[in-house]
Amino acid sequence: MNEEIKKIEPEDEVCMDGWNAITAAMEAHYPAQTEPIHYGVLIPWQLGGDDPLDGISVYDGGEFYHFVTYGFSELYEKEASDPEYSGFGFELTVKLKKSCVHDEDAELRNMAGILQSLAGVAFEQEEVFSPYEYIYTGQESGMDADAKSEITGFITLPDSLGTIQTPNGMVTFVELVGVTNKELAPILDKHWSVKDLAQKLGSDLTDFERKSLL
Repeated sequence: MNEEIKKIEPEDEVCMDGWNAITAAMEAHYPAQTEPIHYGVLIPWQLGGDDPLDGISVYDGGEFYHFVTYGFSELYEKEASDPEYSGFGFELTVKLKKSCVHDEDAELRNMAGILQSLAGVAFEQEEVFSPYEYIYTGQESGMDADAKSEITGFITLPDSLGTIQTPNGMVTFVELVGVTNKELAPILDKHWSVKDLAQKLGSDLTDFERKSLL
């Protein structure tokens, strides 16, 4: 995890319309949580910083930690020419199962780092993440902080947050669900669809202690 990522608050004087719309969507689900764990950046990507996302917040979902990104969409003033969508038109989420987290600080920072890495790929390749896609990393080591998990990639699903209309355009919340290389193999071979795997998993929680279905 980049050492520059730490808990900070955005500057009040900046137009925060897009940012505030994301926060409002999360607070509608978690109205009592007005100060979630937040990982921000000291140097924005636009000014040469290492981390593409301006922030990642983590809400307490009871059984899970609910991560949400800030930065795939337009967080401040409208700049893109497309009036329908805000930036890339999405933000990523993850629901990390609490029971698999043994070192909260390390695991939350680790997941925030994964989200920043995915954002780097999206920004450099102008890639949009949509529901019912898969992310095959090819790595053998686990994605958890200790690199011991069987979870090495993701599928994407629609988050229950849905799609919101912000002053800068529409934003869809796309949820990442951790999966194993063995589970992705039938998708790569076109024997399963992402929806097939999601149905077999029976849960949208990312669980680093979960054993592979295959």
